[in-house]
Amino acid sequence: MEKTTGDSYYPVFLDLRGRRCVVVGGGEVARRKVEGLRAAGAEVTVIAPKMQEMPPGAIIVEREFQPGDLDGAFFVISATDDRVVNSAVAAEAEERGILINVVDVPGESSVILPAVVRRGEFVLAVSTGGASPALARRLRERLEVEFGEEYGELIVFLKELRRTWEPRYKAEDIPHGARKAAWEEVLDLPLLDWLREGQAQRAKEAAEEILKRMVNDEW
Repeated sequence: MEKTTGDSYYPVFLDLRGRRCVVVGGGEVARRKVEGLRAAGAEVTVIAPKMQEMPPGAIIVEREFQPGDLDGAFFVISATDDRVVNSAVAAEAEERGILINVVDVPGESSVILPAVVRRGEFVLAVSTGGASPALARRLRERLEVEFGEEYGELIVFLKELRRTWEPRYKAEDIPHGARKAAWEEVLDLPLLDWLREGQAQRAKEAAEEILKRMVNDEW
């Protein structure tokens, strides 16, 4: 079903670990899609009569797309420059109820892929609903400058803190509202500045000083 003016998309992040994904196409665009899928832990099959070197771990099928190639697939990307092939892939995916992205053709896609900035587990995704991939790309480039690698470090830092302190809070039966206030106070610290300056220990000590108050009945 083609999207019409005014339709909107529901943003979501997919867990593709161990899931079968199929990429139809063998050019540079297909290679980038395979790279992203493999980075997300997907089991990727690439189908094309000719293709450039693909990322390690992908299953390579060097032939034309055939009916039945989507058996067992969770997600499909069609990245060929052949409209007939792309339409055939999209039709089979829709018939089988499989998520499908036809590159740069939102009308034949059930999923559109955003422009993405990754900093470890910190991920920003930008979409124009398929209206202007070029604008989405420009916005991504601006965000790449604004959000540096330290944001990935910050996520790891906060994850470790939560892993340590949330079980203690639950054991002490500290109310959710008090815990939330403590984490908000932690985020008010200049954590990014300290991490940029290589002062991770200072950041940890300052954060834990705040979090200890919860255990000391100061909430």
